[in-house]
Amino acid sequence: MDARLAPFLSLLALMLLWSVAALLTQDPQVLPTPWGLVPRFAEEAASGELARHLSTTIFRVLWAFGLAMAFGVILGFVMGRHRGINRWLDPWLVVFLNLPALVVIVLCYLWIGLTEAAAIIAVTLNKVPNVATVIREGARALDPKLDAMAHVYRMGTVARLRHVILPQLAPFIAAAARSGVAIIWKIVLVVEFLGRSSGIGFQIHLYFQLFDVGMVLVYSLSFIAVMLLVEWVVLQPWERKTNRWRTA
Repeated sequence: MDARLAPFLSLLALMLLWSVAALLTQDPQVLPTPWGLVPRFAEEAASGELARHLSTTIFRVLWAFGLAMAFGVILGFVMGRHRGINRWLDPWLVVFLNLPALVVIVLCYLWIGLTEAAAIIAVTLNKVPNVATVIREGARALDPKLDAMAHVYRMGTVARLRHVILPQLAPFIAAAARSGVAIIWKIVLVVEFLGRSSGIGFQIHLYFQLFDVGMVLVYSLSFIAVMLLVEWVVLQPWERKTNRWRTA
């Protein structure tokens, strides 16, 4: 069997399991069938509401992801290369790694207000420690022989970064990015659920109050589909590319 078909067959099996569970439940108010959601999905798409809320959530995810990756990569690299800085900052990293996301979100809303900036900052703060932890391990694993080679050939800072450091860090950056997207969009939904007036999380909150399981699934599955597309089209190919030099 073609390995490329495995993810689709796996999702098909999940849909089949869902269908069986829905038929056994026999109550669309509790668990509608997959085909029972199609008319409601089409209605939301036609009204433009689905596209509006989906694009708003994607915008927040992209902003938070970009900021978290930028700060996390810099912090992790510095901590991995300088033992003194790592000794001072490691307790901070442990604290923020174990600080519940909900606490950070609530504090940001209380201190900054129910604003877009507070929402993005809350998500970014939740993800930076995870990225820094992964990148720190990558920085520690850099080959000292390659560093020595760069010194012997008197490579400049930019050339050394491009040809020596980044190729070795790339698999760790890719791993942090993959896990980052999965975590960030979930935190974004919580942020929207608690304090925004738009986005997938806001819609889930709205239909949760109405006890409308079908619409909760419509909005949830729509965003999950987008994230799966990003995973398969962007992140997995990038991760394979960054690891190719190790097996060459």
